Amino acid sequence: MKLNLLALAVPFFVVFMALEFFIARQKKKPIFNLHHSIANISVGIAERLLDVWVTGLFFFIYDYLQRHFGLFHIQPSILLWIVLLLCTDFLWYWYHRLAHEVNLFWAVHVVHHQSEDFNYTVSARITVFQAFVRTGFWAVLPVLGFPASMITSILLVHGLYPFFIHTQLIGKLGLLEYILVTPSHHRVHHASNEKYLDKNYGDVFIIWDKLFGTFQKEEDNIPIQYGLTHPLKSYSFLWQHFHFIAELILAARRTKGIKNKARLLFGRPDLVDHRFREQAEEKLLVQQNDIPVDKPLNRYVVWQVALSIVLLFVFILFERYLPIHQQLLITTALLLTLINCGAIMEQKKWVVYLEFLRLLTVTIGVMIAYSTWWYSILLVPVAAILFTWYFEGIRSWYLRWVYWRE
Repeated sequence: MKLNLLALAVPFFVVFMALEFFIARQKKKPIFNLHHSIANISVGIAERLLDVWVTGLFFFIYDYLQRHFGLFHIQPSILLWIVLLLCTDFLWYWYHRLAHEVNLFWAVHVVHHQSEDFNYTVSARITVFQAFVRTGFWAVLPVLGFPASMITSILLVHGLYPFFIHTQLIGKLGLLEYILVTPSHHRVHHASNEKYLDKNYGDVFIIWDKLFGTFQKEEDNIPIQYGLTHPLKSYSFLWQHFHFIAELILAARRTKGIKNKARLLFGRPDLVDHRFREQAEEKLLVQQNDIPVDKPLNRYVVWQVALSIVLLFVFILFERYLPIHQQLLITTALLLTLINCGAIMEQKKWVVYLEFLRLLTVTIGVMIAYSTWWYSILLVPVAAILFTWYFEGIRSWYLRWVYWRE
């Protein structure tokens, strides 16, 4: 049996998140907010889920470029592994820096900086869109001659290290502060304080920031404020992913002339007035809800996220044995759940429609798995008729059950 051992990354990260939570609780450090953590983990679940669909594509791109355009034919050796790590980190620095300085790239990277917490759950805030942009930078590596197998292996190592620098529990690390990116350095990077903005872009090595003038040490007398300079204040899974794209579109429509539009798209994020977000929220009916989230609702959302993590682990582990239609159904069900969790934390009343879609997805999955089409030909239409007929009653009951209020 050929299992996808990359699935083990899921419980690995969850264990360290839980460990950090219990240590912080024991030390009475309030570095976790339940709803921010759920939003962070939801983004991470989506990224791991969609990676199943695109990782093979990235390997193909690296392999194709190396075989057809590689300047050298590189064979693995200790020295060349070290060179590859340095090249990978150097390209990351420039991707990361441009992701903060170019609006088109910031549109996919902004998700990573939305959380007003800073802990291991924040490291999960990576989107599959960001993976595509990074691949454009890392495509330089196969052109240099590094084989796809070396590149994907080093990217696993390179992607593991940054997880451990998203924490407030580890202080400064002495001599390592001069070589590696440490938690102290990365806390500065995630800060929204004016002095700390656009600093410390390195992923593994801090040498690039010191070389190119973007280094800033953490000052003990400056309390760090995490998140965006204009906080998003939303748990919506979809809005977190697409709000800046909507803002950028509105800004581009208000900008006259092709040159000025191009300057906006390739310019810095501060060219986009934050008031465009308010306009986008108004146009797309993204209204914030200040109703407090109570304990029963918290438990409901936490259980959904916990079950999603388990399903994600099983999905990745047995990916090679699942037919394509089952993979599509599981992916759809998980994404609907993540959207649902964000909507429930904002207590949106339209979640009942998402629940219907999720139930429909699960029903189709069961029908396919157990070959019950003959039974469902009668059952599904009858259920649809009853659901439509009693929709208002079902909707009212569901909202009372979920929110404990009408």
